Amino acid sequence: MLKLTFCLRRLPALSLDAFQDYWLHQHGPLVRRLQPALGMVRYVQVHRLAGDMADGMRRARGAPEPYDGIAELWWESEAAWRAAGRHPEAREANRLLLEDEAKFIDLARSPLWLNQEHVIHGKLE
Repeated sequence: MLKLTFCLRRLPALSLDAFQDYWLHQHGPLVRRLQPALGMVRYVQVHRLAGDMADGMRRARGAPEPYDGIAELWWESEAAWRAAGRHPEAREANRLLLEDEAKFIDLARSPLWLNQEHVIHGKLE
């Protein structure tokens, strides 16, 4: 399995609620619609919880400001990811996604990387 992890920071003009609402209700359906062209087998949005509990834990650890969310995307393999990227439909899907992401994500402050998971404990799906 190949996984892409995208740590999201919202555009400064957006509240956390507005960011998460757009991401879930506008961008999420766009990803679902474009999934066949992209060849993804799974897409998950991890939304940050705001509030005393999260803020207290962060302060106690001396941690930096949290991301506003994390997007996780999976492909069956590196070969599947590369194969999908060779198709014009995938290139167009990626263009559409990037265009939409620029409406709510601070792209310059939102790192992403390809990775493989190593489960130390827990059930595999």
